[in-house]
Amino acid sequence: MELEFTAVAIEWRGPAPFVFLPVPPDESEMIREAAAELSYGWGVIPVAASIGDTDFTTSLFPRAGAYLLPIKVAVQRAEGVGVGDELSVRMRLG
Repeated sequence: MELEFTAVAIEWRGPAPFVFLPVPPDESEMIREAAAELSYGWGVIPVAASIGDTDFTTSLFPRAGAYLLPIKVAVQRAEGVGVGDELSVRMRLG
């Protein structure tokens, strides 16, 4: 499954050193429908993602009926982005 969306990066007091990009409701619903096949434990789902020219791998975190995409520090630095920035992401699940 491949998805593209734009959202505003947020800070979360979870695992540092990440900033998170909330997955919008429509995309989160599509992910939830496929989550049983994609998750490898406690609801996290592995993804390959791209922001700008930077490709990276991570896992989506389930949160309040939706998902959060962690944005690694290396990605933040490479793309010059941080909390409050509107980011467009392409990601492939699984």
